[in-house]
Amino acid sequence: MSSVAERSTPAEPPIDRSGRSGSIGLVVLLAAALVGAGLAISFLKGEAAQPWILALLAVLAIVGVLALFAGAVGILQFGSGGAARDDLARAIVAADEDGVVATDATGRIIFANEAYLDLTRAESAAAARTVERVFAGNADIAEAIYRLSQAAGAGERAHEEARATLPDGRGAWFRIGVRAVARSGRTETVWTLSDVTRERERQESVFQELQHAVDFLDHAPAGFFAAQPDGSIVYMNATLASWLDQDLTRVGSGTIKLRDILAGDGAALVEAVAPKAGSITTEIIDVDLKTRGGRAVPARLLHAVAGAPDGRVGASRTLVLDRGPGADVSEPLRAAEVRFARFFNNTPLAIATVDAKGRIARANAPFAKLFGDRLKGEERSVYAGLAQERDRQALEAAVSAAARGEGDLAPVDATLPGDGARSVTLFVTRVDDRDGDDEAAVVYALDTTEQKALEAKFAQSQKMNAVGQLAGGVAHDFNNVLTAIIGYSDLLLANHRPTDPSFQDIMQIKQNANRAASLVRQLLAFSRRQTLRPQVIALGDVLADVRMLLSRLLGEKIKLEVVHGRDLWLIKADLNQFEQVIINLVVNARDAMMDGGKAEEGGAVTIRTRNVPAAEIAGFGHSEIVPGDYVLIDVEDTGPGIPENIIDQIFEPFFSTKEVGKGTGLGLSTVYGIVKQTDGYVFALSEPGKGATFRVFLPRHVASEEEAKPAAAAQATQQDLTGSGTVLLVEDEDAVRAFAARALASRGYTVIEARSGVEALERMAENGDKVELVVSDVVMPEMDGPSLLRELRKSQPGLKIIFVSGYAEDAFKKNLPDGETFSFLPKPFSLKQLVQAVKDTMGDRG
Repeated sequence: MSSVAERSTPAEPPIDRSGRSGSIGLVVLLAAALVGAGLAISFLKGEAAQPWILALLAVLAIVGVLALFAGAVGILQFGSGGAARDDLARAIVAADEDGVVATDATGRIIFANEAYLDLTRAESAAAARTVERVFAGNADIAEAIYRLSQAAGAGERAHEEARATLPDGRGAWFRIGVRAVARSGRTETVWTLSDVTRERERQESVFQELQHAVDFLDHAPAGFFAAQPDGSIVYMNATLASWLDQDLTRVGSGTIKLRDILAGDGAALVEAVAPKAGSITTEIIDVDLKTRGGRAVPARLLHAVAGAPDGRVGASRTLVLDRGPGADVSEPLRAAEVRFARFFNNTPLAIATVDAKGRIARANAPFAKLFGDRLKGEERSVYAGLAQERDRQALEAAVSAAARGEGDLAPVDATLPGDGARSVTLFVTRVDDRDGDDEAAVVYALDTTEQKALEAKFAQSQKMNAVGQLAGGVAHDFNNVLTAIIGYSDLLLANHRPTDPSFQDIMQIKQNANRAASLVRQLLAFSRRQTLRPQVIALGDVLADVRMLLSRLLGEKIKLEVVHGRDLWLIKADLNQFEQVIINLVVNARDAMMDGGKAEEGGAVTIRTRNVPAAEIAGFGHSEIVPGDYVLIDVEDTGPGIPENIIDQIFEPFFSTKEVGKGTGLGLSTVYGIVKQTDGYVFALSEPGKGATFRVFLPRHVASEEEAKPAAAAQATQQDLTGSGTVLLVEDEDAVRAFAARALASRGYTVIEARSGVEALERMAENGDKVELVVSDVVMPEMDGPSLLRELRKSQPGLKIIFVSGYAEDAFKKNLPDGETFSFLPKPFSLKQLVQAVKDTMGDRG
């Protein structure tokens, strides 16, 4: 076969019918018309022929003038300029090494160059065929030709590569292109044909060489993997995949990460290698790989990381050397290195060696994980990982002392930067066998974040318990004083009419005493010693009852929204105290918004309720909650939020951010005490500027059949408070005892007084048969109330008793025998409450 290069470059293409657009028939017809017109005029005579001659001359003149104008504007061309340009274009295409063929709308070839005839094996111009016909018998290329024809018919340009079998039997690869060309109102199709067989052969050769290289790397005696900066494995050779039992089909899709093939914190150690800008950094790292089944495989990594000129970390390339048994001729040394690497990287203590300037020479995996990206950079200074300047100075002093050979260095407590506010304790020791200046000291870092948090919680709990005990003791003494004040006020009121001038003064004394009693109850609530009367509560009904009151407390500008959870579980709590919890939280939210200016703009308080099953408790992140089912009440506000520096103090008694005289500081501490005494939990969550949320968890109560029944209607209050019988009154406070004795005596009872439990036993020995009821204080010197009851039961098992105390009933009930029956009257109490309790107890014959 002769090639295109072997032929002489033709001056004319073998086929060129593109320029023959005129018609000789039109020329003959035009000439016949002119001759006929001349002959017709010649038969006319004289003046009759004159107009026709002038008309013919005028037509010829007009045609001539139009021809001149057409030549001037370029419509008609004279000379050889246009022909020269057409000849140049045809010559260029005729000499092109790629085959070019053009067909008209009927599929007739109107142009073909010599290269086209050569590529299609046409022996002469007469034997030339269109592209469709040349490759009509080739099934491999027929589909491509069809797609190209469709593209040309749509007026689009397209090209494809396909393999075809030529008429001489030789196979070849062709690049075939097609485009539609509009010319002189006609659309013609231009095909180009190029032989790309050699190019394809070169590509296949390069591909084969690449396949051989990949095969060599895949079956190399060492492992190899490549990873992206985010830790995704993009390549792993077959050797490493077989070691780790990994599926190579999963590699490259981003599903396998460094943490999937490196045991422990090895991934953090590898990712801590930071290259310099514009260079490649290589480090040797001894780690444990892990198989897909979790088995550890000791290995040494030759880890190389490229750094871009702009400082970005590029992809990494890592050679993996097997450090397992039998992989090294120096077996004892290898085994010792593997054991050390495992101890070094798997210890819970973060370890790093540093030089005298604090630059890290070597670090284990926990150290890299603890300090993270803060140790990346050219210097890799251990000081860069600390948040506070004073911590850096303390650590720098310790490292300098260790470098000088000093020992017994004090540990350094430091804080790591970031949102987590993690705490660490750093221990610095000297290196006795220093080899050069690379290692001057060893820094051990222990993460103490959880320990510090537990210490803070324990200290807070101790402080709250101490304050609670103090508050409880003070409240007990105040209750005795207030009982006397309220009691004597009742005695005075009984002897004064409302028209008496002194009546209003006495009422003022009683009202202020009741206010003081309310404060005492709040102290007892905080100390969790107040008396609760728990009952089964439907939370939704309670919120509906207090909603109107809450709206009035918030005012017109603050919106109240209550979002009820579906099918809320029942809880068991003191109804009045629980209402106090909700009121205190809402009032606290209102005050916070008013202080922050939100109330003037129109804030909002939202109360949300929902059930929290035991399986969801861990998701809230409060480790102190005992697992179980709870009902959650969230009280959210749109105020300024709680500053971070005081959020741990808000439940403390007498702590308040309000101005002096505008708050007692007992609102939230009361909430805390009531919730805790109900076996619940309360937490404050806040982000400055985004409001605060108080989250209350109350344990679910599974009601018995009796509790589930509706309560009977309340009985009418008894108005007749008189009675009869002998009452032994035991009270160590003289004022309280005197008031109670007068009150009972005024209502018809015979009262025997005793100042202590020992004296009460003496009075019982003297009047035991007469005494029907004992009214006794709980906390007394020498013998308390429960001890007195045990002694009385020895001689009079059926004797009725009323205990009086400022503490909760549960505070002393545990000191009584199981099944013991008694009545309880909390301090402070009024005259009416005392007499009512005595009358009810003596009238109870059960």
